[in-house]
Amino acid sequence: MNRILFNLSRLRLSLKYRLSHFDTEEERLQAYFSFLLGYDVDLKNPRTFNEKLSWMKLYDHNPLYHTLVDKYDVKAYVAELIGQEYVVPCYGVWNSFDDIDFSTLPDQFVIKSTHYGAPIVVKDKSTFDIERAREVVLQQSKESGYINNYEWVYKDVPARVIIDKFLNDHTDNKVLQDYKFWCFNGEPKYMYLTVKDDDIYENFYDMDFTPVDINHGFARRKPEFKRPEKFEEMKQLATKLSKGIPFVRVDFFFVDGQIYFGEYTFYDWGGTHPFANYNQDLMIGNLLNLPKK
Repeated sequence: MNRILFNLSRLRLSLKYRLSHFDTEEERLQAYFSFLLGYDVDLKNPRTFNEKLSWMKLYDHNPLYHTLVDKYDVKAYVAELIGQEYVVPCYGVWNSFDDIDFSTLPDQFVIKSTHYGAPIVVKDKSTFDIERAREVVLQQSKESGYINNYEWVYKDVPARVIIDKFLNDHTDNKVLQDYKFWCFNGEPKYMYLTVKDDDIYENFYDMDFTPVDINHGFARRKPEFKRPEKFEEMKQLATKLSKGIPFVRVDFFFVDGQIYFGEYTFYDWGGTHPFANYNQDLMIGNLLNLPKK
């Protein structure tokens, strides 16, 4: 885990004890927000992006969202909406890690908990540490975005295990590059790419793939990324996948000329990550029209 994520995780864990003394979810979320962002959340009249994401955690409880964040169930939804060719092939889904017969799997694959947590990328099955993977999946089964960050969409999503096809982008990147589109009621407005090594870098672009000055707490990588070959198609897919949703981040991979859906994220960075300044938080917040309670 890199230094920034380690420090953030440590802050969140230290905060859990303090929050346990509050009686309501709203009170806990308010304390959590002010601790991490440095200003008080106004849930009656939310204005900033982070405030509005917090409001959505508490009040925008569309049951469809549970399907969209379930890494297995979302595959059928996406296939119906934009086509099976955009869905990463899946080798199976299991209720328990111990039910998996790894002898039937190819040499490379990706293990994911359907409800929460980072994937386990296996590039060589012959050196794969099954016991370590079991420990990771077991720990993930005890956690969720709802438990850790008050992210309602993950509440009651079943903890299962899926194994997907390994996508190889033929680069030396430690993590497969994905394209993250911020979509507001079916309209993608910004997209960013993330690089993770010892630190995290994020580069934001508009829908012409022109660099924009948005800093979500991380430095910008130089040189700039090149415009992806099928950027226009990604925009069209993001539009279809986000229609009718006040805000959602839609991610794609682009491998060997093919676009693949990555995931839906409703509260980018948990809705508690600072921008470079309050005005940027407010500017993005102006794009988000909240539904009725």
